[in-house]
Amino acid sequence: MKKYFITGLLIWVPLGITVWVLDLLIGNMDKSLLLLPHGLHPDVWLGVHIPGLGAVLTLLVIFLTGLFAANIIGQRLIGFWESLLGRIPVVKSIYHGVKQVSDTLFSGSGEAFRKVLLVRYPHPQAWSLAFQTAVPGREVAEKLDGEYVGVFIPTTPSPVNGFYFFVKKSETIELDISVDQALKYIISMGVVSAPETPANTYPGD
Repeated sequence: MKKYFITGLLIWVPLGITVWVLDLLIGNMDKSLLLLPHGLHPDVWLGVHIPGLGAVLTLLVIFLTGLFAANIIGQRLIGFWESLLGRIPVVKSIYHGVKQVSDTLFSGSGEAFRKVLLVRYPHPQAWSLAFQTAVPGREVAEKLDGEYVGVFIPTTPSPVNGFYFFVKKSETIELDISVDQALKYIISMGVVSAPETPANTYPGD
């Protein structure tokens, strides 16, 4: 009896969590329909609510934006828009800070979040998985004795939250696993371990 119950849980728990996450993502993306005039809402002219249309609209807008930005006219307009935002004091700091992070993460050319490390946290006798983000800037590096790296230590089971530290490079251990494999390890709280074979690919490659 207990064996069958646990077997049922092993089937339904991952399925239920997957559906819940997808419903959360699609539900948030569906909010993009609120940008349309009321008369153009699919719910109005179709007479029925179809989940996911907002997600399709969001992906379409992202794709068309990328297509537009790939030509000369689009690049000039985006350059003009960014220079305009750069003249607004508070907006300038927020926008350019976020843009630098997104350019590093999504361009595929940077080194941020490309290396998985073991670092001593939360005490010297414990080790945690971390992602190397960057090396300290000159102002920080001049104040530190030795070679340091910036690391992001994600929390379990939600890796979107975590802690950011500068740690001595000599006190870190670089792992030969991909970021995807490390995330599976973190999300599953170590239940799903990384494969023994080394990984040579990273997200975005």
